Amino acid sequence: MASAKQNQTLEAGQRAPDFKLQELSGGQRTLNELLPAGPVLLTFLKVSCPTCQYAFPFLQRIYEAHGNEVAAMVGISQNGKKDTAAFLKQYGVTFPVLLDDTSTYPASNAYGLTNVPTIFWIAQDGEIEIASIGWSRKDVEEINQRAAGVSSDVPSPLVRPEEQVADFRAG
Repeated sequence: MASAKQNQTLEAGQRAPDFKLQELSGGQRTLNELLPAGPVLLTFLKVSCPTCQYAFPFLQRIYEAHGNEVAAMVGISQNGKKDTAAFLKQYGVTFPVLLDDTSTYPASNAYGLTNVPTIFWIAQDGEIEIASIGWSRKDVEEINQRAAGVSSDVPSPLVRPEEQVADFRAG
């Protein structure tokens, strides 16, 4: 298993490290449990991050269009249970979010996070195919297309015509 260098986020082509994290409901989940069903879309967040607040409604649209039918969508929060639940409610997020232990951040450290949001599209074989830091409209649109492509769906529009959406926002 690849280990992350200090302050260097894992990149496409590297193997995604497994993790074992608590669900908001109290159970636990691992990456290795998710992969047999197909690709995994993994997104790290911090509730106080303005770019996370910006990005998560668009990620929710991908989830609503494709659900867990074609890819498991999982958020990983760098906050405690109460704050994470409030964030999910405020931004209308219904896909599963796991809690990174706020005393040691095992998943964030294993993935070499330097900023949030950081989004990974992980192939079923465990290889990272997309690693995106901050908000990149191009990357999120590619993820939306991949999610649709796994099931041969036509991608749902990610951005509504009346919306003005930034191409990039730093995390």
